[in-house]
Amino acid sequence: MIESFFQDQETLITQLADQITQALEKNIVQHGQASLAVSGGSTPKPLFRELARRDLPWQKVVITLVDERWVAPSDPASNEHLVHQYLLQDQAAAASFVGLKNFFPTAVQGESECELRLGKIPRPFTVLILGMGNDGHTASLFPGSPQLAAATDMNSGKSCMAVTPVDVPHERMTLTLPVLLDSQQIILHITGRAKKAVLEQAQAEGPATEMPVRFVLRQQERPVAVYWAA
Repeated sequence: MIESFFQDQETLITQLADQITQALEKNIVQHGQASLAVSGGSTPKPLFRELARRDLPWQKVVITLVDERWVAPSDPASNEHLVHQYLLQDQAAAASFVGLKNFFPTAVQGESECELRLGKIPRPFTVLILGMGNDGHTASLFPGSPQLAAATDMNSGKSCMAVTPVDVPHERMTLTLPVLLDSQQIILHITGRAKKAVLEQAQAEGPATEMPVRFVLRQQERPVAVYWAA
């Protein structure tokens, strides 16, 4: 794991945007296309704004989400809504977007359609950006979730899974652990001293099921770069 700590968010955003842009450009040169998987929440908003201004062939980039609340894309709680509002703007408006929410009324019913959509995205993902909750969840891998064991099974053969969190609203759709790890670069982007304390707790001993971000931090398949700013 590579840790990059910054005293201010502006410096973090600039350097992280540089890193992501360079990775996308390199993949486009080598393979003619690139893919970017992102998280929702408030933390990535400044990063999305900065990326949207970057000059690169966005028409060759496919963007998707690591998880989604099963609400309409027009709902303010929707991660898709967030991506359209902050990332698919300016230069990045030319990128393609593949959402996880589909026309089925429940996430369980929508799994097959979601699998089909994800199957059209170039993998491994060029860059995958994760967040982390105060409970140690990442994507929609929540502690105590009845689907956690299945969603973190490296041999499940599934790209996505419907998840019912215990303590937060909305049914979710999440990429499974093997698909999250099917990425050239995995970035954990967090801010604030409280999240730094959570990260330190996640790096300590203890069951991965108690803080599911440990499934990502402890794996040996792909390096994880942590970007944190006070």
